[in-house]
Parts: sequence; structure tokens; C-alpha cells
Amino acid sequence: MSALWDPASTEAATARERGIHCIPLPTPFGIGPINTYLLDDDPLTLIDTGPNSGLALDALESELAKLGKKIEQLELIIVSHQHMDHLGLTEILARRSGAPVAALGLLGPCLAHYDDWMEADDRFAAAVMLRHGIPEETCLALRSVSRSFRGWGAATTVTQPLTEGDELSFRDRKLTVHHRPGHSPSDTIFYDADNRTLLAADHLIASVSSNPLIARPLEPPLEQPEDEAQLARPQSLVIYLDSLAKTRQMGPIDLILPGHGPGFTDHVELIDERFRLHERRADKLFGLIAEQPRSGYQLAQALWGNVAVTQAYLTLSEALGHVDVLIDQGRVAERFDDDGIAYFEAISSPTS
Repeated sequence: MSALWDPASTEAATARERGIHCIPLPTPFGIGPINTYLLDDDPLTLIDTGPNSGLALDALESELAKLGKKIEQLELIIVSHQHMDHLGLTEILARRSGAPVAALGLLGPCLAHYDDWMEADDRFAAAVMLRHGIPEETCLALRSVSRSFRGWGAATTVTQPLTEGDELSFRDRKLTVHHRPGHSPSDTIFYDADNRTLLAADHLIASVSSNPLIARPLEPPLEQPEDEAQLARPQSLVIYLDSLAKTRQMGPIDLILPGHGPGFTDHVELIDERFRLHERRADKLFGLIAEQPRSGYQLAQALWGNVAVTQAYLTLSEALGHVDVLIDQGRVAERFDDDGIAYFEAISSPTS
């Protein structure tokens, strides 16, 4: 399966028949292009906007022109979640078009104070990394990298806050709003029951497994303790698996349009495969912990080796996510060493 959107695919043709045009935009990130979606409907709507870059803006204008549209004609902009590759151009497009911006209501205050929110997130991430054994010099380097990335996002004003179960009405469709946290706390998907279409953003991607990054809760957005010792670490993977279980029960769906990569047709099969994948990873981690107590950083190193600084928090989130599953299953417990670092130890044998 191609890792990129294929405009010649059956899924792309079906989307166009349903008045949905995928516009992939370049990003500076390893995931590659982000899929934005133009709903050729009333109101004319763009779902996600791409990173804040001239390259992405030029690509968007060029692709819209091929469809006979202009940015100034947009009548609604929808933001699926908080990651900068999905929202960076939002304020620019809203100013040029006058279109309202719809996003999860809890996300609105965060986007309004984007720089402060990102700084608080970075401080929280650093506290999580230090608690779980990542060296201080790595934390400092990663914070520097994160600051350099912030320009790919930008502050924006959410003028149409959304909540679970809201319905967005168009001439040719109705989209039901579903909050599906996990990959991020703000992940939002949009379901068109009449046309059996799910706009899934990064909640469900066929080409890669969505990584549930550990992130501060959204409520209240800017008043959370910065020290992880004062704020229980959200169990991002556990939350994500619960969200996947809810999405699995949705239907009928015969077209899923993700935030990255190709469209696909069977969400149940993909979700079941992801459940099996996470079960295998949790079992592998339990085997490592059963050998000897390990920190989150030690577990990430055992699985992936010495990764690039930019991947340190991602791999730690992955390891801690599966540890959380094991803790919830009663197979692993957390203890703290004298140095304040958390270690995980097995409380049942691998064969029990």
C-alpha cells in the first residue's frame, strides 16, 4: 500500500463523487504530506490547513485553482486537532476568506494563546522525560528543537466551538462531530452517515500506526501544573485504545479519509490489526520488565536503541503507553528510586 494519497485510486474517485477533494500539502516532518480536504458544498469548507509555510500555502492555492476555487471563497475552516501540521495556516486562511473556524471547544483557548500553550507543553514534556530517566542534556536539546518547530504552527481564533455529538449541516451532507482523544487530547473526527464517509484525521491512518503522544490535558488549558509530579501523567495509549473501540462500533462506513496517506475502506479490520499490534508490543515490554526493573527510557532504548533527539519523546511515549496498559492489567507496578526516577517492575510472571 502506498504511503501517499493516490488521486487515481478507487478511494479518491469515491471521495470526489461525494464532493470531497483531497489536497495533500508538504510538511517538514517525517510523516510527510498532510491531507487537507475541500468539501465542495455549501458552505465551501476546508478541513485542516497544513503547516505555516509559504510552500504549503502556495501548494494549497495551486490545488484550489485546479478545482476552480480560491482561498477567498472558503466559507468554513475546520481544525481536526492540535498538531501544527494540521493548523498552521488557519489564521491566514481565515483572515483572507472571512470564514469561521470550527474546532473542539476545549482547544479554542489553547490556540488563542498558542506560544504560551506550547511553552507549557514543553515544560511538562521535560518533566515527564526527567522523571522517566531521559538525561537532562537530551531534554534540553529536545526543548530547543521543539522551540524551533513552533513556527510551523500559529495562534488562531476558534469562532465555532464544537462538542461531542454536534452536527454540522451542509447542502449535501451532515457531519457528526466525535471527540476521539489519544493521538492527541483534541483529536476530532467527522462522520457523514448518509454518505458512509469518515473524515478520520490522525485518529486512524492506514499507512502508519498513530502514536499516542503523552500530552497535557486540555482543560483547563493553561493552568495545569508544569511539574509532572503535580499532575498525573495521562494514559494516552489507554485513552487511544478506548477511542479506537468506539470508532470500531461506528457504521456503516465504506470510505475513511485520513490525515496522512491513502484513503481506505475497512476501519474494523484496521482497528483490529492495531489492537493486535499493541497487544504484541505490551507483551514484549512485559518480557523486558520481567527480566529486571527498568525506567521508561531504558525500555525505549531496549526497543529502539539510541534514537535521534527528535524521536526521544515519541519513543518514550510509546514505551510508557504500553506500560500503562500493563499497569491497568495488574501485571506491572511503578516505583521510584532515590533519584526520583520511576522504574517499572513485574508483579506477575510472563506465563501467569
